[in-house]
Amino acid sequence: MISDEFFPVEPWQVRESHLDVDLLGQTEALFALSNGHIGLRGNLDEGEPYALPGTYLNSFYEVRPLPYAEAGYGYPEAGQTIVNVTNGKIIRLTVDDEPFDVRYGELIEHERILDLRAGTLTRNAHWRSPAGKQVRLRSTRLVSLSQRGVAAIEYTVEAVEEFVRVTVQSQLVANEDLPSTSRDPRVAAILESPLEPVEHEHTDRSAVLVHRTRTSELMMAAGMHHEIEVPGRVQVNTMAIPDVAGTTVVCGLRPGQKLRVVKYLAYGWSSERSRPALRDQVIAALTSARYSGWEGLLSAQRAYLDDFWDGADVEIEGDPDCQQAIRFALFHILQASARAERRAIPSKGLTGSGYDGHTFWDSESFVLPVLTYTAPNAAADALRWRASTLDLAKDRAAELGLAGAAFPWRTIRGQECSGYWPAGTAAWHINADIVMAFEQYRIVTGDRSLENDGLAVLVETARLWLSLGHHDRHGVWHIYGVTGPDEYTAIVRDNVFTNLMAAHNLRTAAQACARHPDTAHEMCVSTEEMAAWRAAADTVHIPYDEELGVHPQCEGFTSGPEWDFDGRDTYPLLLNEPYVRLYPAQVVKQADVLLAMQWRSHAFTPEQKARNVDYYERRTVRDSSLSACTQAVLCAEVGHLELAHDYTYETALIDLRDLHDNTREGLHMAALAGAWTALVAGFGGLRDDDGVLSLNPALPDGIRRLQFRLRWQGIRLTVDAHHTEVTYTLRDGPGGTLTIRHAGEELELTTETPVTVPVRRRESLLPAPPQPPGRAPTHRRTLAR
Repeated sequence: MISDEFFPVEPWQVRESHLDVDLLGQTEALFALSNGHIGLRGNLDEGEPYALPGTYLNSFYEVRPLPYAEAGYGYPEAGQTIVNVTNGKIIRLTVDDEPFDVRYGELIEHERILDLRAGTLTRNAHWRSPAGKQVRLRSTRLVSLSQRGVAAIEYTVEAVEEFVRVTVQSQLVANEDLPSTSRDPRVAAILESPLEPVEHEHTDRSAVLVHRTRTSELMMAAGMHHEIEVPGRVQVNTMAIPDVAGTTVVCGLRPGQKLRVVKYLAYGWSSERSRPALRDQVIAALTSARYSGWEGLLSAQRAYLDDFWDGADVEIEGDPDCQQAIRFALFHILQASARAERRAIPSKGLTGSGYDGHTFWDSESFVLPVLTYTAPNAAADALRWRASTLDLAKDRAAELGLAGAAFPWRTIRGQECSGYWPAGTAAWHINADIVMAFEQYRIVTGDRSLENDGLAVLVETARLWLSLGHHDRHGVWHIYGVTGPDEYTAIVRDNVFTNLMAAHNLRTAAQACARHPDTAHEMCVSTEEMAAWRAAADTVHIPYDEELGVHPQCEGFTSGPEWDFDGRDTYPLLLNEPYVRLYPAQVVKQADVLLAMQWRSHAFTPEQKARNVDYYERRTVRDSSLSACTQAVLCAEVGHLELAHDYTYETALIDLRDLHDNTREGLHMAALAGAWTALVAGFGGLRDDDGVLSLNPALPDGIRRLQFRLRWQGIRLTVDAHHTEVTYTLRDGPGGTLTIRHAGEELELTTETPVTVPVRRRESLLPAPPQPPGRAPTHRRTLAR
């Protein structure tokens, strides 16, 4: 775990006060910069030492075979792995004849700052070479949010005390060596030299390298150009060979003199465009970057983020750790999606190669709800990407002998890449999760532009559910052979979460077809088919244990053997216990019934929610980063506010403190989104599952004030909650009015004046429950400053 002393708690930045080489993997992910199209891990400028070099282009992947000890019909034959593309971050420095390397000489000072308002990573270092020569260097790096294909670095070197001869070598490098992988399934496969050279060219201060992948046959280009400022004489030359291009700058500096290099980078890739077209695209992006200039890029970056924070910021009084963490989380969620533009949002964003760069159900289920309320354009682009893969999902369903569309459990391009059926294909709920994201976007934004694309997704997923489920002889509708969110209980009957989500999918499809009868007719949707969808949704079986007064996670779950935690509590269990023991037992990897209660809140009574929380808290080991945020929301709802605060702390700090010991593989985008959800849906009481904006704030003792901003149907709303009252401020919007639901009662808001109302106290029906041994949430008071 990373101590909070390593990153001082500051509201608008993450600052590394000193360099720890043993934490390079974590800081490379934490300090990653991205715009959703380009991703640069926070490697040191000089490239070495490193834990994992990483430069990524969204959805640029290579295909690799999926090995099976024993083949089975319907198993995916190929996987997709994100490629570490041409690295343009490298700027090597030589002082006289000694390379700048933090492992040699004396690193007198070293500091890196991720600025969450400026959108930059700045590094300051003071180094004494083994020969005693001193220099100060400062680099500032950005990946442009305003110019999709552009990144840039300002690099300055200053002589200290005496004259030095300085050599700067700025490079583009393809096919870098990568460290070996591990047995952890969350770690990426290693691709050796995945890029084949296609073309290379250079001028005196510029270079372009073009490569393609061997099997996926995707082509990418990377280009660089340099602006150089230095007093006195300077020598510059540039070279390019197939996998390397470099610009070398040599000059002499007297004490106090500086060499300044601005390095513009441009990236592009395509599966269809020609080599000349791709090369010209990169050259055009470089030219545009030069036209804006370094200061222009900085100014545009700040303006973009100012607009984002104006509609998305969350302010917390009383918990400075969570204040820093929620802004860090929102910043990285934006970076993962802002300019993805009809590409997937990977589970690690573009901060690392974990999970092979795949997107999962996390995208629609955790990340998109945050974007829908804070950056709806990015959410719309992600939904359009998913809709663009519908034909592939229909092909997959047909391959499995099913109707409709079966979206993949994990993918980059849209084909199924999961080689493990019980936790992959059998997790059919991803189809309903996608529909929920489409419907939530429609309700929250009021934007109808996705209706056509979305309607096809709704119809084909509804057809899938009808072919998966069946009515029994009593007319009750069931779904067998599924895996819910909890991957420790697989291939079950009537998972509560799956059944409720499937019913929502079916009803939503029927309602959408009724709104668009002509389009539905073109898709051959009949009145009888819509009636069948409604009938299945209305008769779906939701298991309930009358004796215990709780909902079994699936049929028979509460009758299964209890997990023996005595001596069997080495976490995560999936790396330490066989599935043959996990699957039959009452042990839960991640919130399942609790997630159902969050997303389909109106399907449960307050007493059922309280009893379900009490039952599943004792059995949930939280071996997934997706769990703590959901437990925070439901614990807050049933009145366990202090426990909810600890869960909020855990999900918010999962990467800043490396709580799961795997931040080095990339950040947990869904967990970062979960920090927002824990605060806004947990303590803010936000719900929208019945089509109305509902809020019901309640704060734990450790938070004095919580203010958050939302966008609802073109209106910007600020919610300012204290322990006894909450103020709603309607900032703007069509009509100047909005009706919301506060604590279950309608409340009319206008732009003329804020409305302040009392907070309704949340009473807990049961005492706060214990957790499994060693799985209590990370207690904020043991780590807070």
